[in-house]
Amino acid sequence: MGKLSGIRVIDLSQFLPGPMLTVMMADQGAEVIKVEPEAGDPARAQAPFDTYDGAQHSVWFANLNRGKKSVVLDLKSEAGKASLRELVAGADVFVESFRPGVMARLGFDYESVKAIRPDIVYCSISAFGQHGALSHHPAHDMAVQALAGFLSVNDGPDGTPVVPGAPSADLAAGLTGLSAVLMALVGRERSGEGAYIDCAMFDSLLPWCVHTAGSAIAGGPAPRSSEQRSLGGAAFYQVYRTADDAHVVLGGRELKFARNLLEALGRMDLYPLADAPAGQQGELMAFLRETFVTRTRAEWVEWFADKDVAFAPVLDFREALDAPHIAERGLLVAGEGGGRHIAPAIRFAGEDWAPGRVPGLGKGSE
Repeated sequence: MGKLSGIRVIDLSQFLPGPMLTVMMADQGAEVIKVEPEAGDPARAQAPFDTYDGAQHSVWFANLNRGKKSVVLDLKSEAGKASLRELVAGADVFVESFRPGVMARLGFDYESVKAIRPDIVYCSISAFGQHGALSHHPAHDMAVQALAGFLSVNDGPDGTPVVPGAPSADLAAGLTGLSAVLMALVGRERSGEGAYIDCAMFDSLLPWCVHTAGSAIAGGPAPRSSEQRSLGGAAFYQVYRTADDAHVVLGGRELKFARNLLEALGRMDLYPLADAPAGQQGELMAFLRETFVTRTRAEWVEWFADKDVAFAPVLDFREALDAPHIAERGLLVAGEGGGRHIAPAIRFAGEDWAPGRVPGLGKGSE
């Protein structure tokens, strides 16, 4: 019995933010009914594939939709709408990620769904929210990051923005939507009333900049990566190349780490620079670049093993997933029917977790 056993979720979302929200609920025992068009969630077709429960599934789709039931409905038909209304009547949560206005045209906007289930918790996920000048602007994660300012500091040494390695706007919306849904369910227990949640990827991501964009938030200039302590302007929060063309990082700017490393390297004369403002640590950074390029990544891992410094090798995903830490924490789990899942980050002490089955299109979770 998971923490959310007894909660029924109707999930019309596709791709990433909505499915991330609802899989976290399914992982905790909620009954999630995934309503799909005849072609299915487009994530079903995204390579690579693996064998889950005897069938080939997209690894992406499997990891974001395990434990759900799949129902195929044509929501433009009267039969499909009637079936969805039946599902809504017994639901606690309704999640959708269409462009603003689509659900109203289909007859399943919040007011329409509320008329069927008065205490429904209804969550709409979109790029820019249900109102505002950008509400109808098409966008996936990177466009949201670009318009929110984040891509401007996701740049290389020459200042050119690069494609981000993580879909932060998507993930922020999934986490924000989950938090809002759970808050609304707690509130419903007290008041008996449901809630409408307008969850925008843009709004969800924006608070993530408070530690780097303080000057702009306060009305001043935009941050520049080369002058920011957490974005590349500090020697002890920096990426360094090694002799074998691999990379390592120093990931902690506390002065105790700087002292420990510079003492070991015999360069305490550079210690004051570790406390200099970001963007003014060039001499220290140059020394560290020259130092790290003298050994291979593996040699540096060994060298740092007995030193209290926030250091790490830069691993690719194969190396990261094969590392002992993954096994020790139980973070990569094989399903009973095959296929591997990344375990949920939310796991409760004393409770076992196993991945739910991956639903075939329109075949429930059985």
